[in-house]
Amino acid sequence: MSVSESKTCYDRVIETVVLLLMATGTVFVFSAGATLSGDFDLGQFYNFTTLKQLIFFPLAVFVMYAVSRVDYRCFSIAQRPPGYSLTPYLSILTLVLLIVVLTSLGVERNYSRRWLDLAPGAMYISFQPSELAKWVMILFLAAYLERYSVDRFWSRFIPVCLMAGLVVGLIVIEDFGTAAFIAMMSFIMLSLGGAKWWYLLSPIPVVLPAFAYAIISSPTRINRIKNFLDPGNMAYQARQSLIAISTGGLLGKGLGRGVVKYGHLPEDTTDFIFSIIAEEMGLAACGFVILLFIIFAVAGVAIAIRCRDRFGRLVAAGIVMAITIQAAVNIGVVTVVLPTKGIPLPFISAGGTSMLLTSAAVGVLLNIARQENQPQFIIGERIK
Repeated sequence: MSVSESKTCYDRVIETVVLLLMATGTVFVFSAGATLSGDFDLGQFYNFTTLKQLIFFPLAVFVMYAVSRVDYRCFSIAQRPPGYSLTPYLSILTLVLLIVVLTSLGVERNYSRRWLDLAPGAMYISFQPSELAKWVMILFLAAYLERYSVDRFWSRFIPVCLMAGLVVGLIVIEDFGTAAFIAMMSFIMLSLGGAKWWYLLSPIPVVLPAFAYAIISSPTRINRIKNFLDPGNMAYQARQSLIAISTGGLLGKGLGRGVVKYGHLPEDTTDFIFSIIAEEMGLAACGFVILLFIIFAVAGVAIAIRCRDRFGRLVAAGIVMAITIQAAVNIGVVTVVLPTKGIPLPFISAGGTSMLLTSAAVGVLLNIARQENQPQFIIGERIK
């Protein structure tokens, strides 16, 4: 294999893995949601998860390839003239949307106000700003860490922590899981960006009490923790998830032949889609899905390591970690290794906002890989 061919393999691996994961998700969301009763009425479009997934799958593929053709450096604030980077505008837009969703314009669903209506009426479509915040924070932190060194505590480290804290604070009001995830990703990004360890530990006296209050102020969160710590009082969702996994065996009951999706397992097309895969296709299919995420992580890390500029390395590392950590947390919740929390399985769980934005993030990752594949010249000499 030539040098040029070896350089191009990682982006092809990422493409293949993501397409396989999205196709798998579409099949099993269709299987889990095919039991919905009633005729297909576009007036109730939002209720037909399977129909939405069939539409979002090709749309997500288009978004991934479209974004992969956009130079990732357009998000950098160090390599672009002032006013030409997209990151500041995306950051402001995200903050505005996070504030708007907390007002009367936000849509409350399952006792949480996390969504905004994009197309009210017959073709009802909603948007979740916190999903956008996850990816914008990765771009923002990468751009900031490329432009500024965080070796100065008050003038460099504290300002970026305040920005991350503002985003987390706006989200934690209605979505503890996503807020905790963004806080963790911010910590990891700052660590990769070279922040000193005692800088990273300094926000703990503020962060821990804030998250502790967010937990104890919510009876639902307290009950989830109690149920997790007491196996004899396991939550209904967790119990049904384990039943689905245990009855699937090695090869499963067969595609479409699962029974827990018939009203026994809430959120079967979203947070607990992995349980449906386990019941219908068994441990073999679960192992295949986990293997795909491992391959994605390995190829993504290779892309980050090979990237020549600091911004690209940080963005690639952030995207890869965000996707793989989400996958690990979701599988941990489904297998009752972690407390129940609404974290979707990337590319597989139903959800238009999550799928489209995650596909866009993969598009950025593909562009980083392809930029490295292109020959570069310094003083007329080609670098291979």
